[in-house]
Amino acid sequence: MRVGVCRVTIRLPENDNLKGKRRVVKSLCARVRNRFNVSIAEVGDNELWQVATLGIACVGNSDRLTDAVVGAALEYIEGSRGDFEVVDVEREGY
Repeated sequence: MRVGVCRVTIRLPENDNLKGKRRVVKSLCARVRNRFNVSIAEVGDNELWQVATLGIACVGNSDRLTDAVVGAALEYIEGSRGDFEVVDVEREGY
């Protein structure tokens, strides 16, 4: 069993309250979860209005599979709507 893990930090420059941040993060997580069948959740910066840290996890038979799925999810996030930008990405495999 191989596990691919990724931490993505996004910045929401136009956001001015937590309610708006939650709307963007919830929508993004649902789209990524449905499209790539990965686990994704907000894992940090919960009380900041303009920053969100998301954790993504994928389990599979090989490193190649988990890397491909996590990489595709990252590309999707980076190419998503223009109301946020990706600031930092950390990837690991176990």
